[in-house]
Amino acid sequence: MEAARERTGQDGLGEHAARRLKDAAAARLRSARLDALPLAETDPRLLEYVGGLAADPEGHNLYEVLAVARFLDLLGRYEWRAGRVRRFVRYYEALKFSGLKGRRQYRLTPVQVFMFASMFGFYRADGRRLVREAIWFVPRKFSKTTSAASLAVAELLWGDANAQAYCGANSYKQALVCFKEIKQIARQLDPGRRLLRMTREHIEWREGNPWGKESFAECLTGGGDTKDGLNASLVIMDEYAQARYTNEHSVGAELLNVLRSSMGARLEPLTLIITTASRVPDGPFVSELDGARAVLRGELEDDSLFAMLFQPDVWDEEDLGRPEVWRKCNPHIGVTVQPDYYADFWQRAQRDPEQMLEFRTKLVNVFSSDSVRPWFSPSEARALVEPGWTMEGVEGLPPAMAGIDLSVRDDFSCVTYVIYSRPLRRFYVHTDYFIPEQTLTWHPNRRLYQTWVEGGWLRTCPGAVIDPQVIARSVAERNEQVRVLKIGYDAYKSMDVVNELGAMIASKGGRAGRVLTAYPQTYGSFTSPVETFERAAFSDPRGVVLDSNPIQTYCLVNATIDEDRMRNKKPVKRRQNLKIDSVITTLMCFGLWNQIE
Repeated sequence: MEAARERTGQDGLGEHAARRLKDAAAARLRSARLDALPLAETDPRLLEYVGGLAADPEGHNLYEVLAVARFLDLLGRYEWRAGRVRRFVRYYEALKFSGLKGRRQYRLTPVQVFMFASMFGFYRADGRRLVREAIWFVPRKFSKTTSAASLAVAELLWGDANAQAYCGANSYKQALVCFKEIKQIARQLDPGRRLLRMTREHIEWREGNPWGKESFAECLTGGGDTKDGLNASLVIMDEYAQARYTNEHSVGAELLNVLRSSMGARLEPLTLIITTASRVPDGPFVSELDGARAVLRGELEDDSLFAMLFQPDVWDEEDLGRPEVWRKCNPHIGVTVQPDYYADFWQRAQRDPEQMLEFRTKLVNVFSSDSVRPWFSPSEARALVEPGWTMEGVEGLPPAMAGIDLSVRDDFSCVTYVIYSRPLRRFYVHTDYFIPEQTLTWHPNRRLYQTWVEGGWLRTCPGAVIDPQVIARSVAERNEQVRVLKIGYDAYKSMDVVNELGAMIASKGGRAGRVLTAYPQTYGSFTSPVETFERAAFSDPRGVVLDSNPIQTYCLVNATIDEDRMRNKKPVKRRQNLKIDSVITTLMCFGLWNQIE
């Protein structure tokens, strides 16, 4: 079984799927008539960058190629305002930024022109700017923080009369790095402090300024509990990949969510996340990154998001010591990074595991735990799906096992049913998913979850918490289609639903104790179902069938198999914030079947 597996990248994408995506995007670029597009007239460097990538897609990573192909697609669907881009470029190149030889002006590189053009060039039919959120996932020494500082000053100059630009981070020290650059630029523009008032953490227009502006820029850190009443127009979140979950909460995520939620009155809000990979592979940024990758791959539709992701391709991750891989990860080698910096760092990393970890995270943008192999690759998970099979088509009340995983408010809950066909020697798996409506307003995965809701794959429950009665009623309805023999549950998480089900079973003259079964969540309890599932999934003919709900394969790909000291097995999340709920409930059902068979 192991030999048949293909390489899987840090994004969970298999090598063959990644190559197909890249080849298709490269073909679109080669067929485009770039000279007929408003690239050169906007800025010659824009044509230089797009044309250079189209001529050599293998010199760039998959997501960079996808970003350029998406850019050309947007040119055909939205109004393009070359003048707005040219104005920003002139403004940027008139500023002075910190550098090795003091503060000086810099010309934008072709890739920087593309990034700013993508953010400020497209406009909707109502005349407002298209891009509302941007992610720069770039390596160290890309000039990301200083470049982002120019946006805050531009917001002070050209934004709403009461614009509010916030620079946030997970630590006070990190937030000040960007804000210090903002203040230096502001001092350059107003050396006599006649128009702007500045403190350590705040810049604002003085009363009586000629334009009547009340705008300000501010440095923020900490959680979101004391940030109510804000009215942000621009949010810059620096080094967001460093944010951690602590007791299922993240200070950085809370701050970002509060700032985002304060933008409702703004006509052209902008949230910019700038970060490099880190040693926190389970933080809130990973959800943002997964969503951006899905948009670039065309799996999610969100034209208001711009993402520039510099990382190795999946076929590069096993050999990161090649200069061509380094250039995929950092196009500024030789510009903002000395040409020999990567080579010297790589040589030190060969002798020092700590240096190798630093090289992977900071220079080539690979999270430190990406070596964890998923239990099933995306292609292996999709191979289990049989689109023609649905729970609604089941007839004759076949026997089934059910498993329940209940979340209160922080994410979705699920109930899985596994039907076993003795004549076909095949397991059929269906899962119902539920989520509180209010969770869709704040959760980091809300875009993905909303897509599932719209597709009918994820059911919403009114309010802020899961209603146990909704789950219990759904089980009763499914029991009209299948004959549920046992219902497995986690004794520590599902008692409200279990009580509802127990009362429902008793009301019909049944004995709840015969149906409801507390399923231990220990490694020993999952070893047998893990092995049974693997044997069935990789048998010929296939012994496991999933319905076409995309959440099923999403959860399956997020799981990896961990072993304890006794070689017992249990699925765990590849990253802490990923979801594997239906994997757990499916294996609980397999465990219940094993007890009978």
